[in-house]
Amino acid sequence: MTKRVIIIGASSGMGREVAKLFLARGYRLGVAARREERLQELKQMAPDRVVVQAIDVTSDEATSRLRELIDHLGGMDLFFYVSGIGKQNRTLEPSIEMATVNTNALGFTRMIGEAYRYFAELGEGHIAAITSIAGTKGLGPAPSYSATKAFQNLYLQALEQQANARKLKIRFTDIRPGFVNTDLLNGDFHYPMMLRPEKAALQIVSAIDNKRHIKVIDWRYRLLTPFWRCLPNLIWRHLKI
Repeated sequence: MTKRVIIIGASSGMGREVAKLFLARGYRLGVAARREERLQELKQMAPDRVVVQAIDVTSDEATSRLRELIDHLGGMDLFFYVSGIGKQNRTLEPSIEMATVNTNALGFTRMIGEAYRYFAELGEGHIAAITSIAGTKGLGPAPSYSATKAFQNLYLQALEQQANARKLKIRFTDIRPGFVNTDLLNGDFHYPMMLRPEKAALQIVSAIDNKRHIKVIDWRYRLLTPFWRCLPNLIWRHLKI
């Protein structure tokens, strides 16, 4: 049976690259994002295997539109969530903080929760999501971004525990990339150890294939994040990042 994958946030960056890899495998895809015109480019690659849906994860209608997309695709075996926003906010501008929370916390909860409920009805499925290494510690330059990424990490962990308690065969893969050269990080600031989305996509698909619970991308960040985690708060709060 052909695998059916829904990707939320497939219009650019890692979501788009992962979509292309799944298409190369012959999978059927349901792709969603706010920018529907970018999704049409994916559909042109395999018109008979790609279903397009415009979804804004911050909208109350997002869950019903997700269900419509699942129906149009004929079901869902894998739910891959990529949508998110993030900006440095060293002066704590309220609009940036609230928009980040609305997308990365409320939107994330809305969409991951609906995918979980769908798979709970079936009794099985696989939920994978792009979170970030930014959830490891509170980052002063991006308070709401790092806080919402920590929220995402814990939310997936909690759902996995709940699924096991309910004896649901739902797998979870929490993918935590370092800095990836996507539209999200475009700007004047130079980020260290920047990853190419094409390279990150290969590791993402591998983590999903192997049903990894948590995957930090890449090896440099796998060395860095335990060091961050072990730093005492007395030292961390005085770091200049």
